[in-house]
Amino acid sequence: MPPAAPWLAHYDPGVPSTLAPYPDRTLIDYVADRARTAPTSPALLFKGATVTYGELDRLSSACAAAFASLGVKRGDRVGLLLPNCPQFFIAQFGAWKLGAIVAPLNPIYTEHELEGPLREHGIETVVTLTRFYHRVKNIQPKCGVRRVIATNIKEFFPPVLRVLFTLFRESKDGDRIALRPGDHDFAHLLLVNRGRVPTAALPDAADPAVLLMSGGTTGAPKGVLGTHGAYVMAGIQIRTWNATAIGGAADVTFLPLPMFHVYGNVGVQSLSFIVGCAIALVPNPRDLTDLLKDIRRVKPTFFNGVPTLYIAMLNHPLVQQGKIDFKSIRICFSGAAPLLADTKTRFEALTGARIVEGYSLTEAMMALCVNPAKGENKLGSVGMPLPDVTVRIFDDDAGTRELGVKDVGEIAVAAPQLMTGYWNQPAESAMVLRDHVVGGVARRFLHTGDLGYLDEDGYLFIVDRKKDLIKTSGYQVWPREIEETIAGHPAVAEVGVAGVSDATKGEAVKAWVVLRAGQNVSEAELRAFCREKLAPYKVPGTIEFRPELPKTMVGKVLRRALRDAG
Repeated sequence: MPPAAPWLAHYDPGVPSTLAPYPDRTLIDYVADRARTAPTSPALLFKGATVTYGELDRLSSACAAAFASLGVKRGDRVGLLLPNCPQFFIAQFGAWKLGAIVAPLNPIYTEHELEGPLREHGIETVVTLTRFYHRVKNIQPKCGVRRVIATNIKEFFPPVLRVLFTLFRESKDGDRIALRPGDHDFAHLLLVNRGRVPTAALPDAADPAVLLMSGGTTGAPKGVLGTHGAYVMAGIQIRTWNATAIGGAADVTFLPLPMFHVYGNVGVQSLSFIVGCAIALVPNPRDLTDLLKDIRRVKPTFFNGVPTLYIAMLNHPLVQQGKIDFKSIRICFSGAAPLLADTKTRFEALTGARIVEGYSLTEAMMALCVNPAKGENKLGSVGMPLPDVTVRIFDDDAGTRELGVKDVGEIAVAAPQLMTGYWNQPAESAMVLRDHVVGGVARRFLHTGDLGYLDEDGYLFIVDRKKDLIKTSGYQVWPREIEETIAGHPAVAEVGVAGVSDATKGEAVKAWVVLRAGQNVSEAELRAFCREKLAPYKVPGTIEFRPELPKTMVGKVLRRALRDAG
């Protein structure tokens, strides 16, 4: 065992130090294999309905043919403004079968927040849920979007639920719309292209697959470009790590995580399709009662969540009354925010399943540090690097000198599936992707911007963030974006934003504001102003008014000083 990788000595039995060489395959190949060998096996479970592997393969081929007929071609970006629903996967695989790049978008983004990624990433095609249709149309002239395809959430509901939704919810939820001339209905496109197979060459593992949004380490939202091979590598690593808890194709992975987030998009999706099991889709995890009903209905074996979800479930009356049976769950995964020890203990006692905490970044494409499925889970640690993932700690100032055991510095990750870079931002890419010599060999490392240390066994502990990225309820929030929004109010002279500790969310967004002389505005009015331009989780939970803000010598607001003062 190389002394530079002490974690290898603490792997669960049967987990190898390397999984290389990885197959030159894509998730398209794995779905096609399952569609051929077990076409009636479930791929997607959604509100009581099932989409089989055979159906997913056929429908995504029809979608690819439809996209091609509209002019979508290799390398084009296809935006998906969709919750967790079968249409997301059909459109995703349809785009991939043409060699197009999928760009998942956050469905709760405001028009202002959508405008940037649509324009900057050159997204010309958007598949949107009908209730978001008008949002897309309102900004279409500013963004260069040429094709808008709308789909109704009910299209894959089981028959009875579909009728009930049509009668009682469709109009109320904003899904009963009239398409404008030139726009397209997703269901109609699939129908008229049924049985058609795209003629385009399928992508290879090295080809670009996805653009995921991340704030990186500098705070400005950027598009992270990941390859098809990254999905396969991540999926194989996660499958191998959890082999003792994964039963195979009969498993059901529970997905209450949004598909615009790397955790659900790369982690859960890749594992499920490589194993060949079903994914249970949760379109709205904030509807906790409905989510718990889904657990009762699908009986998941692999549960995925963020700490706020585990806390919310533990506090729900149905759970406290013992009316939800969690016994089907063999293992739970928690990520995106620190997991409290009390939450872990209580949920493990409730389910009998272990919660395994992990750490990664969008830029790492689920190159993970994870606690062992069977071995020791150290309190406060996010675990150890998976096979073919290497972690180093570098000095915080220059990022060139490697630090020793328990020395705190910047966390850097090397893995074969790292992003290829930020979309059209070579300078930003070069800042975080740097080569370091390890064991006499130069390797590409991702500098994460997070501070932490490795202990003598190779377990990673997160201490702080090098920059000021806020993680609230599993979402990434960039202070500068909120500061710029608040600064746009005519009564505001100065503003600083930071994350403050929150027992439920991990972190909560807080703003400190200095008003202009002679101006007045209330906290409620400022929060309402923010809600017009920002997604709900970005709106500050509290706003504190101050006569002045702490600053550096050059006038930069010291966010850490604000946060430390509460």
